[in-house]
Order: sequence, then C-alpha cells, then structure tokens
Amino acid sequence: MASSSVGERLRVAGFVGKAAARKLRAVATAPLGLATRWRFTSPDRLLIAPQDIRTTDPTIANDIYAGYFNFSGKIVNAHGASPFEVDSPSAEWAAALHGFSWLRHLRAADTPLSRANARALVQEWIAARGRVDSGPGWDAGVASRRMLSWLSQSPLVLDGADRAFYRRFMKSLGWHARFLQRAVAASSDGRDRLTALIALTQLGLCAQGMDRLQRRASRLLAQELTKQILPDGGHIGRCPQSIVDLLLDLLPLRQAFVARSVQVPPALINSIDRMMPMLRLYRHADGSLALFNGMGVTAPDTVATVLAYDDARAAPLSNAPHSGYQRIEAAGSVLIMDAGRPPPPAFSSRAHAGTLAFEFSADGHRIFVNCGAPASGRDGLTLAARSTAAHTVLVVSDTNSSRIGARPSAVNGLIVAGPSSVPVTRREDALGASVEASHDGYERRFGLIHTRSLSLSRDGGRLTGEDRLSRSGRKAAGAGEFAIRFHLHPLIRVARSGEHEGAPLALITPDGDAWLFQAEGLLVEVEESIFFASPNGARAAQQLVIAGRAGQTPDVRWSLTRDLGETDPE
Repeated sequence: MASSSVGERLRVAGFVGKAAARKLRAVATAPLGLATRWRFTSPDRLLIAPQDIRTTDPTIANDIYAGYFNFSGKIVNAHGASPFEVDSPSAEWAAALHGFSWLRHLRAADTPLSRANARALVQEWIAARGRVDSGPGWDAGVASRRMLSWLSQSPLVLDGADRAFYRRFMKSLGWHARFLQRAVAASSDGRDRLTALIALTQLGLCAQGMDRLQRRASRLLAQELTKQILPDGGHIGRCPQSIVDLLLDLLPLRQAFVARSVQVPPALINSIDRMMPMLRLYRHADGSLALFNGMGVTAPDTVATVLAYDDARAAPLSNAPHSGYQRIEAAGSVLIMDAGRPPPPAFSSRAHAGTLAFEFSADGHRIFVNCGAPASGRDGLTLAARSTAAHTVLVVSDTNSSRIGARPSAVNGLIVAGPSSVPVTRREDALGASVEASHDGYERRFGLIHTRSLSLSRDGGRLTGEDRLSRSGRKAAGAGEFAIRFHLHPLIRVARSGEHEGAPLALITPDGDAWLFQAEGLLVEVEESIFFASPNGARAAQQLVIAGRAGQTPDVRWSLTRDLGETDPE
C-alpha cells in the first residue's frame, strides 16, 4: 500500500497523543485510584465458587498429566519440566497456558489424579511467577483470566489441600487483585479493562470480607459495560467473538450476585439481555458465527451453551444500527452484512477492513463467506485476513478501505483511518427485504464512494446485488481497477452450468443443491482463496471475482438464484 497522506499521519499522531494523555489522566483521576488507595489485603477464605459454563473435555486431563499442552494450534511436550519454564511457541499459546482456563478439563475428569495435578500446576506457577508482576502471564487480560479460572475451579484446586497451600493460594489471589487494580487505574480503554473489572467484582463476591472491593469494582464495571456494550447489544469492538467471551464471564457473575444475595447491577442485567439477540444476529443456521472483524473458528457447542441462558429466547436482531450490522432471513436463507464504521482505534486491534462485506447461507450451508481470522498469531496471516480483499466485498486498486497501522508505531495493528460515513437504508415489502449502504473509505485517496444494495426474496431463493462506484467530487488520485470478490466456503463446489463463457456458475452445496450465480454482461472469474476459520486450520477455497475499471464499468448487477432444475454436481 502506498504511503499514507499527510492528513492520515496527522490523525495517527493525534491519536497517539490523545492516548498518552488519556493514560496519564486515568492514573491521576481514575475512580479506583492507585492500588494503595484501595487498602486491600489478601482474602482469608472463599465463600463461593462461580460456575464455569465453558464446555469441557475430560480426555484433555490425560494429555496435561502426560505433559502435553495443546493451545492455539501448538502442542508442547514439557518433558517432565514445569510448563511455565519451557519456551512458548507463540504469544497465544503462552496466554492460554498462563490463563489457566484448561483447569476446567481437569475438573471434568473428576479423579484424585486430576485434582492433585491441578493443585501441583497452580503451585508451580505461584512458585515460578506468582510475585513477579511482569513477563509471561502478567498481562492484564491474562491475569484477569487466570484469577477467574482460579476462582471458578477453586473446589478442584483446594480439595485436599493443606493449610500452607491454601494460604499461598489466597495470597496469590490478593497479589492478582493488586495488580489488576493498578491496571484498571492506568487504563481508560480496551477489552482488558472490562475483563479486569469482571475479575475484581467476582473476587469481591467470592471472598469473605471483600464487600468494599465488590462495591467499588461493581460500580466501575457498570460504567464500563455502559461504555462498551452498545444500545443494540453489540460490543464496541464489533467482533462477534467478543459477545460470546463476555457472556461466558457475565452470566456466572450474575449468578454469583444472586448466590451472595447481593443486588445485581441493572447495567449487568441490561447488557446481558441486549447481547443475546445480537449474538443471534451473527449466527448462521449451521451454528457458526459470521466472520467479521476478528471472528475465527466458531465453537458451536459454546454458542449453544450461552444461548441456553437466554430466558426470553429472543429472535435474532435484524437491524443493529449502533453496532453496524444488518441481517435478512427468509425461508432458511440468511444474509448478514457489515454496514458500520470501524470501531474506535483503542478497540480495533482485531477489526477488519471489510465495510459492506456480507455472508450468505442457505439450508444450513454457508455459501458466501469472508476468510475469517486465523488461529495462528503470525502477523502476515493476520494482516492478510484483515485486508479488504479477504472479504466478500468490492476492493479498489487492491487497497484496503480502512488503514491498519504498521510497525514501528504505537498504533501497530490498530485501524487509524477508514470510512467515516456509512449511511444505511433498509426496506421490506411483499417481495422480500433489501439493504442499501455506502461508505467513503475510498474517498480520500480515490474520490470514490462505494454503494452496495442487497435484496433477498421472501422465499429465500434469490439474492440480488448491485455494486456502484460514484465520484464524490473530491479531487483525488485516479483509481485503476476494482474487483468484487465473493469468497466461497470450502465445501462449496463450482461448475459451469453451460458451455459458453458467460454461462452462470453453479455453486453446489454438500447436499447437491445448486445455486446459479451470474453478473449482467460481465465475466465472472473463478480464483483461489483461503478459508482461515476452519477447526482444522486454514483450508483452500475458491472465490468468484468480477473485475472492472472505476469510471468505465457501469453499475455491477449480480444475482444468486436457487436452481430448481436438474444440475449435474460434477
């Protein structure tokens, strides 16, 4: 990508300056204040253990006992040494190890051996890392996850423990609390701040004599939920996985308030109630979540577990203007569209440059998808997955519609420029429903506005679209070619439905059903693609591509229609 404009560099510099000022202001004026102002001491004992509602696999306990630790696609054999002393193959692997969420698998095994193994591993960590406050495991997000895991799995860890271990365990919880208080006081933004407040509130409820901690943390948690959970239930970072992760923490927290006979903060109740319909908006009929803004592999059992707590069984949200998503559902067909601006920079580390991208599924099969986020943390793959070209959307001159900060910079990986205006119009009538949206992400550089219209028939059998590039009147460099990319799920096969070059393409589902895709008067090419969001790692896939030149190619109209005739799947 070409070097950024002077205006963009000024915006980046402004963001960095504002971030530094916010951090200094937060340290000086945060309601929690510095850790010393809490006058916090280590808890004497735990009164309750919150429920961990994440799914478990007791067979993993055998692997851990044998010294094999499998996280984030990487397997490490500790060879009899402490896993906390071995070299980490990736940052994601280290975060998973030091977060201790895997303790739930040992608890699921429910054997004397698994209980002794859990306690030994916790003791090893306390001895090696427990009072360092830096290095592996001492990131605010990881430390919060570890404290939540220790609290929820405390019956496993403390079963049969002697008094000396119990005391060390409690002191370590106190050390974690002091560390997280400092982290909250020094931060005014980000998911880690919210997770830290959840952990502190949970400790205040679980430990005896921690009422003061509980009240202060609960008050700040309510404020943070109001800030980060938007009125339509989406998270400010716009990643579907964030909704799942937060509900996995907030639902047990709500139960802990009830168990301790403490009034549940209204902000907590309201946030959960709003997030459930939003989670359903992201969900395809096969249980997977749409691949927008950092979403990778879906754990369908985890999503199903979370939705089981939805007492209202609310219907999926269809119009989420605050989060910037649209959903149209008809007779088993589902269309989900990103129709929003990028999130604020502080929450954009996982966000993608995919404005106006969409996904489409029918009869339980995903057809058009985005490439999704890779499980691996390799920078090259992650950056490629975040690019506009990795989405089912139009891309101009192979340029991202949002600019992602690069190294070396304080904004590395954050979205620092992108669409500022994304107007959306939604219509429904007897024939079906449609959404029209536009974005100005290409205006500053190319003087172009991208407008996309999508319509789904009431019987779910016909999806039509129109993509248009129009001049905004702004003087800018001329754009060259554009490409409209339609990434296909790896299980979808492509075949020509006729012999001539312009014949529709048949997109064949695993059931043998065919959908015919064509563009009016334009050639549709079939190219290679990659699908990152597969449980077994990245998979080869295909994509349909309609190419043209800005200012020369007329509006591109295309359609996907269910083929009701006989189609040879070969």
